[in-house]
Amino acid sequence: MKQWWYCLLVVLCALPLGAAEMSLNMTQGVTDISGQVYNLHMTILYICCAIGLVVFGIMIYSMIYHRKSKGAVAANFHESTKVEIAWTVIPFIILIAMAIPATKTLIAMEDPSNADLTIKITGSQWKWHYSYFDKNIEFYSTLSTPREQIDGDQTKGDNYLLEVDKPLVLPINRKVRFLMTSDDVIHSWWVPAFAVKKDANPGFINEAWTRIDKPGIYRGQCAELCGKDHGFMPIVVNALSEADFDNWLIEQKQLAETEAAAAAASMSQTLSLEDLNKQGEQVYLARCAACHQPNGAGLPGVFPSLIGSPIIKGAVEDHLDIVINGKPGTAMQAFAKQLSAQEIAAVITYERNAWGNNSGDAVQAADVGHFTSNGAATPQPTVAAQVTETATADVNHGTETVTDAANQAVEADKKVVAPEDLPTLTMEQLMAEGEQVYAATCAACHQATGAGIPGAFPSLIGSPVVTGPVSGHIEMVMHGKPGTAMQAFSGQLSPQQMAAVITYERNAWGNNSGDAVQAADVARQGQ
Repeated sequence: MKQWWYCLLVVLCALPLGAAEMSLNMTQGVTDISGQVYNLHMTILYICCAIGLVVFGIMIYSMIYHRKSKGAVAANFHESTKVEIAWTVIPFIILIAMAIPATKTLIAMEDPSNADLTIKITGSQWKWHYSYFDKNIEFYSTLSTPREQIDGDQTKGDNYLLEVDKPLVLPINRKVRFLMTSDDVIHSWWVPAFAVKKDANPGFINEAWTRIDKPGIYRGQCAELCGKDHGFMPIVVNALSEADFDNWLIEQKQLAETEAAAAAASMSQTLSLEDLNKQGEQVYLARCAACHQPNGAGLPGVFPSLIGSPIIKGAVEDHLDIVINGKPGTAMQAFAKQLSAQEIAAVITYERNAWGNNSGDAVQAADVGHFTSNGAATPQPTVAAQVTETATADVNHGTETVTDAANQAVEADKKVVAPEDLPTLTMEQLMAEGEQVYAATCAACHQATGAGIPGAFPSLIGSPVVTGPVSGHIEMVMHGKPGTAMQAFSGQLSPQQMAAVITYERNAWGNNSGDAVQAADVARQGQ
C-alpha cells in the first residue's frame, strides 16, 4: 500500500513540472508581454497543482487510513475558530500572491504609449482592413484558401483557413500600437504569439500593442462569433527586421505608384466580354461568394439572390452605385476602396451575365471611373477629346485648322483641372455627399454623432478646428496632424470629397456654420 502511495505522489508532482513541454500547453509567444503571460500562466498552474496535490493528498490519505474497516472513530467537534480562520486566511494569502503578478502583467498589456508605429485595424464581414498611420498605406486582408479546399474537392493545405492574400507586415524591435474598430458587428483580433486579443466593436476604438522579438510568420483568427463565415477570417502577420520593414515601406509606395499608373491605363482599355467575365469570376469568388454564394443564389432572408435580381437586370448605374458605395443598413459593403476600377467593372459584368442573367452588358473601367467622378455610368468624352475629334474631322481644311484645334485641346484640359473650373455644388448636395464620406472614412474614430471618444479622438461638436477658419479645417483634413491618429486624406479623397466632408462637419450636430466649402477651395489650398 505504501509503495502505491509513493508512486501516486511522484506522478502528481511530475505533472506540473512537465506541463511546460506539453503540446497542449500555452505557447510562449514572441513578445515580452506574451512571455509575461506565459510565466504568469505557469505560476498559477503550479499554485493550482500544489493546492490540488495537498487537498487530494489529504483526502486520499484520510480515506485510506481513517476508514471504518480499520476501526477509525470519527471525531466530534463543532465551530472551531482556528480552523475557520485558517481556511479563510490561507486562500486570501494565495489569491493576493496570484493577484500581484497578474496585475503587473495586465497594466503592461494596457499601456500603448510611446508607440513607434500606429495601425488601425477594422474588422468587417469577413475581412480585416489595415491602415498604417502617417504612411499612406492601407489594404484589405482576406482569406486566400482555395475554394476547392473549402468544398472538399482538394486536399487541405498545412495552413488551411489560416492564410491570406495580404498579410499585415510589422517590424521587430519596435512598439506597434493597434487601434481596433469594426464596420458592422463585433469581431476580435487575436494573435496568440503576441498575447494580443482585443474586440473590434462598431462605433468604438479599442487599443492594444505589441513589440515582436524575432522575425517570422504568425497566425491568428477572429475570436468572436461574427456571422456565418466567422471561421473564414484569419489573421497573418509577417514580422520583418527593421531594415526589411523600411524596404517594404518603399516597395509599397512604388507599388502604389505602379497600381495608380495601371488604373489610369485601364481607363483607356476596352476588354472583351469574355475577358471581363473571366476576371469577374475570380473577383466574385474571392469577394462576393461568401455572402451571395458561388452560384449567385444568396441565402434567403439573409443575402439576396443575384439571379434575376432587380439590381442585376436593371440600369448599370444602379449596379455600379451599390457595388461602389454599398447599401447603408445592410451587410452590403462599399467596394470603392477594396477593388480597382477594372475589378469592379469585371465583377459587375460577370454578375450581369452569369447564372442565366445574360444581359450582354460589358462594363469597362472607364464606366466605373466616370461614375465615381460624376455619378453617371456612361463615359463622356473630355473637352479635349471632343476638340481633337473636331480637328480630325476638319483635317481637309488644312494644317492650320488642325494645329489650332490641338492647341484648343491642350488649353481645354488645363481648364478642366484648374480650381476655378471645378464644379460648384449646393449646400444640400455637399451635405448629402459629405455625410456618406464621413460615415465611410471618419465615423470609426469620431463616431457617427461627431462626439468622438474622450481621451482618444476629439469631439467635432463645437471643435475649435470645425468652428474656426475654413483654411485650418482644410489643412487638417488634407495633411493630418503629426503625432496623432489624424491621417492625411489628400491621397485618399478627391478635392470634391474633402470639400463635402468638411462642409458636413461644419454644419452637422448643431455646428451650423453655414459654410459651403467647394472643391475649388480645397484645390487652391493644395497648390
